[in-house]
Amino acid sequence: SICLVSETGRDIKLPGHTLRPRRGVGPISSDRPFIAGLFLSSTARAYLKNMRHSRARSGLLARTLARHEIEERLDTLIRRSGEEAANKLRDEIRAVAIDLNAEKEAAELDAMIGSLLGTREAKLSAPAAIARRRGRPYDPDRLTLFQALHATLRDHPPLSRLAPDRGPDGAATLAFYEAYFSNFIEGAEFAVEEAADIVFRGVIPFERPEDAHDVLGTWRIVSDMTEMRRIPQDGKILTQITKARHAAIMEGRPDKSPGDFKLMENRAGSTVFVAPDLVAGTLEQGFDLCRGLETPFQRAVFMMFLVAEVHPFADGNGRTARIMMNAELVAAGEERIVIPTVYRANYLSALKALSQSGRPEPLIRMLDFAQKWTVAVDWRSVEKTRRELDDCNAFLDPDVADEEGRRLRMPGQRYDAAG
Repeated sequence: SICLVSETGRDIKLPGHTLRPRRGVGPISSDRPFIAGLFLSSTARAYLKNMRHSRARSGLLARTLARHEIEERLDTLIRRSGEEAANKLRDEIRAVAIDLNAEKEAAELDAMIGSLLGTREAKLSAPAAIARRRGRPYDPDRLTLFQALHATLRDHPPLSRLAPDRGPDGAATLAFYEAYFSNFIEGAEFAVEEAADIVFRGVIPFERPEDAHDVLGTWRIVSDMTEMRRIPQDGKILTQITKARHAAIMEGRPDKSPGDFKLMENRAGSTVFVAPDLVAGTLEQGFDLCRGLETPFQRAVFMMFLVAEVHPFADGNGRTARIMMNAELVAAGEERIVIPTVYRANYLSALKALSQSGRPEPLIRMLDFAQKWTVAVDWRSVEKTRRELDDCNAFLDPDVADEEGRRLRMPGQRYDAAG
C-alpha cells in the first residue's frame, strides 16, 4: 500500500493508474522530489504521520503503523545506527513538526525515543523496546531463530540415552576425548599422544603453550563432574556460568579477555554474530525459551546453539557452547555429545542451516546421531579407545574423508554412515 497526501485531495492521473490522496499539508522542505510531481516524505515526517491513529477499513491495511511497530522501528534504528542516529531523528522531528501541525505527535515521539535511550519515561509496548529501556536490549532476528528451534524441538520425539557407568578410567577417557576433539575442530591440533601428555602429565609444548592450555582448560571442566552438573536456572546464572567456563578454557590466552564478553563485533564467513551491546539481553531472551523445553536433549541442543549463535566472547565460543550443551546432559545422567574431527563439516553445516536459512532440523538430526555414536563407543582407555576411534574414521580430516567417500562409522560397523 502507498499512502498519499495532497493539499487539495484531488485524484492524480498517471498512465494506467489513478491515485486518490487524502487532503493534508503539501510538500515541505525536508521532503524529497520523486516522479510526476510527487514528493517522498522525509523520515521525520513519516514518523510524525504514523503517530496519528488510523483503522483498517474494507479489508485494506491501516494507513499508519501501530504504536508497537513504531517502537520496533526506533529500536532497530538505535540497534543498527546507534544513539546518535536516534537523537538526529529527534532534531529533525522537532524541525518539521510546526509545518505539519504535529507538535503533539512530536512530543510523544520525543518521549518515546528518550525512553528507549533511558533518559525519559514513556509507556512502551513492544518487547524489544521494553528490553532496551531496561538496559537489556536484544537481537530480535536471533530471537526469531531461537523461537524456530524451540518450536521444532518441542515437536521432536523425546529420546533419552542414559550414560553408562564407565568407572573412573572410562569417565576420564571420555572427558579426555571430549576436550581433545572440541579443541581439534577449533584448530588446536595435537596428536593423541601429545594431548595425553598435556592432560595427564602436564607436559606443555614449548612451541604451542596457548593451544596446550586450551586443551588443558577444557579438560579440567569436562572431567569435573561437579562442575558439569551445574546448569543455569535463570539468565543471570547463565551469564555467570558461561563466563566462568570461558575463563577456565581461555586461561592461557589473556589477550582474548577470558571470562569477559566481547567488546568488538565478530564474524565467521558471512555470518555476523550478535553485537556486543546486545549479548547479555539476547542470552537472557534465549534462555527464557530454553526453560520451556522438557527433555535434557532438547535443552542441550538449544543451549549449544544459543551460545554459538550469540558468540558472546572474542574467542573460545564453540568450546564454551559445547560444554554448556553437555552440562545439560550430564546433569540429567544422560550421555554426552562428542563431535569428532571427521564430523566437523556436518556440525558446521548444520549450524549454518539454522543460522542462515532458519532450518533447525539438520542441527537436531546431526546432534542426535553424534550422541548415538558417543554412547556406542567403548571409552575404556585412551589407547584402546584411540584404536576404536581410528576404525570409526573419527580422526580423519573432513575434506580428505569427503574426497575418499568416508564418513563417521558406528563402532563395529563395516560401512560408512551418512551421519
